[in-house]
Amino acid sequence: MRVAVVIVTYNSADALGTCLASLPAGLDGVEVTEIVVADNASRDSTCEIAKNFTELPVRVVEIGRNAGYAAGINAGIRALGSYDTVLVINPDVRVRPGAAAKLAEAFSRSNVGIAAPRLENPDGSLQPSLRRPPTVLRAWAEALIGGNRAGRWGTLGELITDPRRYDVPGPAAWATGGVLMLSAEAVRQTGQWDETFLLYGEETDFALRAGRLGLLTWYTPDAVFEHDGGESGTNPMLWALLTVNRTTVVRRHYGFLAWAGYFAAVVVGEGIRALAGRPTAKAALTALLNPSRRRKVLPQ
Repeated sequence: MRVAVVIVTYNSADALGTCLASLPAGLDGVEVTEIVVADNASRDSTCEIAKNFTELPVRVVEIGRNAGYAAGINAGIRALGSYDTVLVINPDVRVRPGAAAKLAEAFSRSNVGIAAPRLENPDGSLQPSLRRPPTVLRAWAEALIGGNRAGRWGTLGELITDPRRYDVPGPAAWATGGVLMLSAEAVRQTGQWDETFLLYGEETDFALRAGRLGLLTWYTPDAVFEHDGGESGTNPMLWALLTVNRTTVVRRHYGFLAWAGYFAAVVVGEGIRALAGRPTAKAALTALLNPSRRRKVLPQ
């Protein structure tokens, strides 16, 4: 299996070194064609760290501006030569030994276009990463009882939180974009990642588009990657961006009526949490309900 690696960075100097250091053992068992760091105009030493890494050849593609995660993936993939699969990872990821080869085994199944691994926190605990399709019912369930609770009750929640699901391989509607492996066929058929999603939502959009083409997202629990996790749950700006993009995905893929019900549920959920004093929810409500003020809340 010829595997290329794309790492998308933005001011990632604190994390990139350990990510790169994990690659020699993590990529054991696959033929590595290229490793590309696609950088979104970092102002720290991210590019220097990548260029000075000597254990494996790394090429830096400088985008020239903070164009977002999807744009970084697109730029990195455009810079590649030949490959069978592309491993797309965040810089705050460490690849456990042999994990890439185990993840690549997913493509031995027919119609698999995206492979998702088991993500673990630095302390070894599970990091839930699998999702069910976004629906109005699930949005209301998560709004009223919370996403973690809803995810444990059958198929009620969008986020799958039952740890038993993460012990067995199988398909998912989509998975967290911090680590994904894409087949060359999925890249060719699905096309570019949608760069209108600066951050969050782009992996959902890509997986849903691939699914409509008959290309599955397949979860592989034997492939383990360590992920620090993002700040979206505590950073008001990032939470607002994530929330707005959730509703955008639904509007684009499911139409106006589904979007209206979904949007109402998200607004109610964020409203409940804003009343409880959560700054993240207040920022999300501002971005959802006041488009004229959205530029003050969301990154441009």
